[in-house]
Amino acid sequence: MKVPPHQYQETIAFYRDVVGLKPFTAKAPAVGFELGPNRLWLDEAPMLSQAEIWLELFTDDFAAAADHLAKAGVVRCDAI
Repeated sequence: MKVPPHQYQETIAFYRDVVGLKPFTAKAPAVGFELGPNRLWLDEAPMLSQAEIWLELFTDDFAAAADHLAKAGVVRCDAI
């Protein structure tokens, strides 16, 4: 995922602290996250003004997940 510099640290914190994915830096300076059998890579992209990537995450307890996201200040876009 290519992320503009002004959103890079916030995006890393979201996947690490809010979603709870395990980070790794095997390809530094990019930061990767374990996402099941896949890897989610975040690259800082100075030429971008915004990033728009949508990942669909699943949970057994939607109400608890929605509450967790709300407490973290996440703005959800369920329509997408």
